[in-house]
Amino acid sequence: MHEGGNGGGRGVECEASGSGVNQPEFLALERELTVLLRRARASQGEMAREVHPDLESSAYGLLVRLGQCGGQRATELAAYIGVGKATMSRQLRALEELGLVAREPDPADGRAWLITLTPEGQARVSRVRDARRARYAGRLADWDPREVTELARLLQQLNRGMER
Repeated sequence: MHEGGNGGGRGVECEASGSGVNQPEFLALERELTVLLRRARASQGEMAREVHPDLESSAYGLLVRLGQCGGQRATELAAYIGVGKATMSRQLRALEELGLVAREPDPADGRAWLITLTPEGQARVSRVRDARRARYAGRLADWDPREVTELARLLQQLNRGMER
């Protein structure tokens, strides 16, 4: 099957060739992003298991978000992660059962609840994130600090561009 998923048809491929997407820089970008994303998915699974052996890989990002932003409503978390209410409810129930998150009344709206990290959840997430940053520092130890700064800047620029 053709990589574009069009069953081998040539119409899309011909149009793409004229737009420059087959230029070497875009082919290299695609290849490197594919490797990076594959490694990131594997790393997220490892980090989730380090937080708790029963933690789903997809829930790790949820814990990181709560650690960075504090209490959030389930609807806000679902929108940020990009899942539906039912999926978010199931994940939050599992995190509550693991003792990693708690529900607290929202002081701004007594009918709503905020999801927060428990002290245990905060400690576990912090430990794993610190270890991850230490691994980055070790793997990039031979880089010039300006290169690390530039990589972070370029990734931020890429992420902003992907939001459009």
